Amino acid sequence: MMSPSAPRLLVIDAGTTGIRALVFDEASRVLGQAYTEFPQYHPAPDRVEQDANEIWGAASRMIAGALEGAGLAPDEVTAIGITNQRATTVVWDRRTGDPVTRAIVWQDTRTAERASELAAEWGERVYSHTGWSLAPVYSSLSLEWLLQNVPEVRDLAASGDLAFGTIDSWLIHRLTGGAEHVISASNASVTGSYDLLTDRWYGEWLEALGIPVSIYPEVRDDSGHLGTTSAQVFGAEVPIASAIADQHSALFAQGCIEPGMVKCTHGTGTFLDMTIGTTPVIDTASGLTSQIAWRRNGETVYALEGYAGSTGAAVQWLRDGAGIISTSAESEELARSVPDNGGVYFVPALTGLSAPYWDLFARGTIFGISPGTQRGHLARATLEGIVFSVRDFIEVMSRVSGNAIAQIAVDGGASQNNLLMQIQADQLGTRVVRPKNTEATSVGAALMAGLAVGVWSTPEEALATQDTDATFEPQLTDEQRAADYAVWTRAVERSRGWLKK
Repeated sequence: MMSPSAPRLLVIDAGTTGIRALVFDEASRVLGQAYTEFPQYHPAPDRVEQDANEIWGAASRMIAGALEGAGLAPDEVTAIGITNQRATTVVWDRRTGDPVTRAIVWQDTRTAERASELAAEWGERVYSHTGWSLAPVYSSLSLEWLLQNVPEVRDLAASGDLAFGTIDSWLIHRLTGGAEHVISASNASVTGSYDLLTDRWYGEWLEALGIPVSIYPEVRDDSGHLGTTSAQVFGAEVPIASAIADQHSALFAQGCIEPGMVKCTHGTGTFLDMTIGTTPVIDTASGLTSQIAWRRNGETVYALEGYAGSTGAAVQWLRDGAGIISTSAESEELARSVPDNGGVYFVPALTGLSAPYWDLFARGTIFGISPGTQRGHLARATLEGIVFSVRDFIEVMSRVSGNAIAQIAVDGGASQNNLLMQIQADQLGTRVVRPKNTEATSVGAALMAGLAVGVWSTPEEALATQDTDATFEPQLTDEQRAADYAVWTRAVERSRGWLKK
């Protein structure tokens, strides 16, 4: 079949718990999509693993479903874009193309003690080069663990037959029939292995860990040529024109292409990202992450990021743990049943505190319960806790970057909660803008792929396809905002270090 005159962009959105494939047209409209979840494995309390073959199988089925929904054959696809969960470690045998062992997911904490052990000698040094605070999320620490604990991984590394990559690398490897071993710049920068100062893999750090640099993939632009699909695998030869880490993809889709522009993604955790321009800014005292936002036409744009690990997860706890709501969407209605939080504050440190504290020993804590406390107060305190968790690092981000924040673009599932968005505008003292399409990670990959193959000429032209759904303006006074935050700060301090013996 001949390619249609109208562009058709296929996006593979590989999240932490599921895969979505979507077909976009030149107006960024979704013509067809399919979604499925895939298993996570927990062989020990501190371990989160996935089967890379199951991820590939899910991706293949969803690609077929999305193409069928759009009424397209594989050779009618103009280009493919990929966006993916970050820092999940996949290793495979170069000879067979098969994974050697299960992938270690970014949520896995088996290397927590090792990270603490290395912190004194390497913590500041690694942070100042990679832009990431030394933590279990580092793919380099996962690789060290695999080399020390899985004999087949160690043997393949010794023979030169081991390949490492993140989920984008793995999908490109399979789509190209094993022809490419690459990683996008944004994904490279979140492995804890990439030196932002020299723009190459951080050889000194990897040598100290006993990891051969030869197992690492070639770094390519996020928007550009990352490979061509194998006709035997995909059904046609189609360019893979983008691969970009999920938060970075959302940052681009939200139009944050100038320094100081910010987006906030509300998912299981909440990610706040600010574009800072073409020079990296690394402040090791801030607890913020500095990373490559994207690379196009050889030009690198950087971003700062703050992360709160258990925000949407706190709403899920209201549903699955506390059982006071039956669906996550009910949290808004329940929270609106009371005029305020009734003095209740919920620190949602269910798995520890992220930026700017980085306290793995903190745990979720609820303060201020009294005889008059109702379910609505708990729901409202949960929504407020999500926003306070963001406020904890947004002020640091503004200071480190030197940029005042006038507006925040939001996306992710919880961004549909109007009360949460109003609380966010109130507590952050800034306008909050929600786009019509809140699946910004998929949109960003589509825009990046379209730019690479000429569907759009400039980022501005591509971003003109996006529309606003709602805008929320702050309604609290500065005095109210400061008083609320002062109580929150006390609550956080009391929740810290809870698990320390």
